[in-house]
Amino acid sequence: MSIFGGTSSFGTPTVFGQSTAQTPKNLNPMKDFEVTSPPDDSVSCLKFSPGTLPSTFLIAGSWDNNVRCWEIQQNGQTVPKAQQSHTGPVLGVDWSDDGTKVFTASCDKTAKMWDLSSNQFMQVAVHDAPIKTVHWIKAQNYSCLMTGSWDKTLKFWDTRSPNPILSIQLPEKVYCADVKYPMAVVGTSNRGIIIYQLENQPREFKRVESQLKYQSRCISIFMDKKTNTPTGFALGSIEGRAGIQYVNPTNPKDNFTFKCHRSNGASGSMQDIYAVNDIAFHPVHGTLATVGSDGRFSFWDKDARTKLKSSELFDQPITCCNFNAQGNIFAYATSYDWSKGHEGYDPQKMKPHIFLRSCFEEFKPSTKR
Repeated sequence: MSIFGGTSSFGTPTVFGQSTAQTPKNLNPMKDFEVTSPPDDSVSCLKFSPGTLPSTFLIAGSWDNNVRCWEIQQNGQTVPKAQQSHTGPVLGVDWSDDGTKVFTASCDKTAKMWDLSSNQFMQVAVHDAPIKTVHWIKAQNYSCLMTGSWDKTLKFWDTRSPNPILSIQLPEKVYCADVKYPMAVVGTSNRGIIIYQLENQPREFKRVESQLKYQSRCISIFMDKKTNTPTGFALGSIEGRAGIQYVNPTNPKDNFTFKCHRSNGASGSMQDIYAVNDIAFHPVHGTLATVGSDGRFSFWDKDARTKLKSSELFDQPITCCNFNAQGNIFAYATSYDWSKGHEGYDPQKMKPHIFLRSCFEEFKPSTKR
C-alpha cells in the first residue's frame, strides 16, 4: 500500500500542538506544534521530503530501531503514514531526489531502501560495523547511495546491486557526513575531515583537520549565496563550539569558531559545556540552526557572526533538526542523548517529542554587517 494515500498504519492523527495545553511548561516552552505518535526512544535523525513532492513528509529515525513517516498537512495536522523496522537503532536517513524512496542507516550494519509507493523495505548496503551516515547522490551522469560506517569505510552503491561500486578505506570511523552535489564532506574520529568531489565519479579532493579541539558531532554543507554552489561547511563538536570552514577561503580569517550551547554554572565562574548535536542551514536565507545537549536551539547568521535567536530551556536535550524545502518549517526532536550517562535518564519523564516551528521570518539574515 502506498503511503502517499490511504489511512495511517500507526497511531491516529491529531491537530498540531493540541496537546500543549496539558503538557508541563518546559516540555514545550516555545509552544511549537507537536508531531503526533513520536518514536518510543531517542530520535537520532530527521529529514523532510524534497520540494519535488506536492505534499510535505517528515521522516524520523530512532533508537527503537524504527523509521517513521508523517505527512505535514496545510490544515494543521500531522498524519502518521507508516513505519519500518531495522534490527538495530536507526542512525541516519535520507530521501531520493524525486521523493519516492527513503534510505536508512542502522546499527545492524545495513542500509535499506523504503519504496514509499509499494511500502517495500529492502536491504541495499552492508558494512562490517554500524552504519552512521546515508546520503543519496544525484549527479548528472549517475545516481548512487553513499554510506559511512564505523568500520572505517565509505561506500557508494548502485541500489540494484549487492556489491558497492566504490569502497574507500578511511583512516578512522565515520562520525558525520553531508552531501550537497557536487560536494561531499565526511567527519571522522580524531578530528579528521575529508572533502570529496562528486562530478563524474566520487574522488577525494582535500583533507583538513577540524578547527575544533574535540570530537566532531555533526557537519552541514553551506552554499555560496551568489552562485548557489557548495562552498564550505559548519562543524559541531562535543565541546559546545561550532566552526565555519570554507573549502577554499579567500582569506584565512573567513574560517572561525564560536561558542554555543554553554551556560553559566552554579558558581558563575565556570561554564557548563554541552555537545552540539546537529546543525542545519536554512535553504533560502543561508542562516543556520544549532541544537544541543543543553536543551536549547539557537539560530545564527554566519556572515554577520551574530546570534539571531535562542530558545527557552527544554526539559531534555535536542538531538536533531531539519528544514523543509521551502524553509518555512523547522523540525527538531527532544529526547535523551545519554550525555549524562544512565544515571541522567528518567524513563518516566524523558519521552521523545518532535516539534515543528514556523520559522521563515526568524531566519532572515541580520541587518548588522
